[in-house]
Amino acid sequence: MSTVMNTTNTQAASPPDARSPEYVQWLAQIQRRKLLITASRIGVLAVFLAVWEVLARTQVINPMLTSYPSAVLPTLVDLFKTGDLTGHTWITFKATIIGFAVSMVLGVLIAALLWWSGFLKKVLDPFLVIANAMPKIAFVPIFYIWLGSEYSVYGMAVAISLFITIMVVYEGFQAIDPNKIKLATTLGASKMQVMRYVVFPGSVPAVIAAIKMNIGLSLIGVIVGEFQSSSAGLGFLIVNGSQVFKLNIVMAAIVVLAMLSAVMYLAVTRLEKAVQHRYA
Repeated sequence: MSTVMNTTNTQAASPPDARSPEYVQWLAQIQRRKLLITASRIGVLAVFLAVWEVLARTQVINPMLTSYPSAVLPTLVDLFKTGDLTGHTWITFKATIIGFAVSMVLGVLIAALLWWSGFLKKVLDPFLVIANAMPKIAFVPIFYIWLGSEYSVYGMAVAISLFITIMVVYEGFQAIDPNKIKLATTLGASKMQVMRYVVFPGSVPAVIAAIKMNIGLSLIGVIVGEFQSSSAGLGFLIVNGSQVFKLNIVMAAIVVLAMLSAVMYLAVTRLEKAVQHRYA
């Protein structure tokens, strides 16, 4: 009897693998697909770099105007050794994060005000549409006069990303099921409580979508600002390199911009995965 009980307890403590062969096969197929996608991405990049290198080396394209990958890598190493690469990258990254944070905070607050007051929304709606449609590069000289060469970069980052943030977040607020709002109101919730416990949690996917757009737009705003008025940053490095026909420096700065964009996008993707199970 004791032996039977021990056997039963052992079986309960370590249950057999309940996964069916079909399920295991499906998991393996998913894994193979992920590996294939990763390998394809690496392959596309490798082919692009190889074609670029060959065309420049064979003079099919002018290497003076396009540079080539084998010349960009030593330039990156030289810029890193002198400290120029890390310094310019940090300046661009810092301005992007500050512009991103300011535009997100202001965008969410303004979107909340528009949701709170339908009258305010009707008054400001045409102005927001026009402001979003305007080419923001027109503000560069104005920001330069108002804010100076350093802070005009932040102004451009906010100007480019703010209005789209307002619109995306506000649409997320408006997409909340009105029956949920009506139920909360019927149960005695105030408008602030409805915003806090119903509208905002239900709009987290829209806020994440705004973040994904905003981080790239903020970087664009910073680079545009650095093109026009800054004396430092990756945008300045690109302009300075093009003016003296040092295309290696220009391409090196563009490579760093691509890497910076990828890092920020991965960070936002991690944030999205962290919150999607809670607010799905």
